[in-house]
Amino acid sequence: MYIEHLALKNYRNYEDISLEFENKVNVILGENAQGKTNVMESIYVLAMAKSHRTSNDKELIRWDQDYAKIEGRVQKQYGPLPMQLIISKKGKKAKCNHIEQQRLSQYIGNVNVVMFAPEDLNLVKGSPQVRRRFIDMEIGQVSPVYLHGMSQYQKILQQRNHYLKMLQLNKQSDHTMLEILTEQFIQVAVKIVAKRFEFLRLLEKWALPIHKGISRQLETLKIDYNPSVDVLEDQDLSKMIERFEEKFHKTKKREIERGMTMFGPHRDDLQFIVNGRDVQTFGSQGQQRTTALSIKLAEIELIHSEIREYPILLLDDVLSELDDYRQSHLLNTIQGKVQTFVTTTSVEGIDHQTLKEASTYEVESGTIRKVN
Repeated sequence: MYIEHLALKNYRNYEDISLEFENKVNVILGENAQGKTNVMESIYVLAMAKSHRTSNDKELIRWDQDYAKIEGRVQKQYGPLPMQLIISKKGKKAKCNHIEQQRLSQYIGNVNVVMFAPEDLNLVKGSPQVRRRFIDMEIGQVSPVYLHGMSQYQKILQQRNHYLKMLQLNKQSDHTMLEILTEQFIQVAVKIVAKRFEFLRLLEKWALPIHKGISRQLETLKIDYNPSVDVLEDQDLSKMIERFEEKFHKTKKREIERGMTMFGPHRDDLQFIVNGRDVQTFGSQGQQRTTALSIKLAEIELIHSEIREYPILLLDDVLSELDDYRQSHLLNTIQGKVQTFVTTTSVEGIDHQTLKEASTYEVESGTIRKVN
């Protein structure tokens, strides 16, 4: 799949622009703070209905305007797919093929993107929250059921936390409601955990040979999922439910004292192991970068294996963060098969055929023009 047309209205620093792209590498050049990343982000938001940079949608709307609109036409195997997302202070309206989508979980997944930005290097060394967000966004692209489950989970978690707070403050004393909320919570939580196990095994399968290639056959990558409840990958859901129930009874008193849910998918983490050692703690910066790059390239292949189309790749200011060898590995991998957007202040020093054949756009103060 590839995006051939993108139109932005009142988006960030863009008042009204319309762009055509080719199914190859598109380089977006410009100095910092001119709007390069905003173009990249808009493609991501069109696909995912949320930004990778902020959780506050109002920041996406141009100063003093009521709404922002992103429109795109994406070419897929079966033909063109028009997409539209309007972001206002009241919320979001999404259209796919001119039909308004009742739920965002129905909209997300129609267009697939893989974003690689400097902050993605934090995937390895950052907080568990970064890794949880990564896993939820990626599974959500290929599984609408998972997205719906996550939405349910967040609602029940909120209700459960609220009730625990009431018990903590002695505004409630009836534990029956807590038992009911916990039962609902566990039913949804175990499905999320099972899906994460399954996804990470697939991701590891794709990442392992890529990582070996980048590390010149010297390193072996393993991905471990660390749930906050003592469950195992090969357990069936009924066994997982038992373990969750045991955890609840062990932590119930402490949860009421703290007024919050102390276990569940929102407390889980994942671990990247290279040659038997945790990369976050013991890996060099080079190993951490190789791991992050391997994961991103594996995502591309995993999505292709699931939907039989390559996603759109967004490389936001990341080439300058990689050394020549990793740059070349990345560009060789995508050459000729993935529509790619690259933002950079300069292509000097990046000597690769892929960039020489790219379409180039220049960005300055909220205007963008095609150079070649």
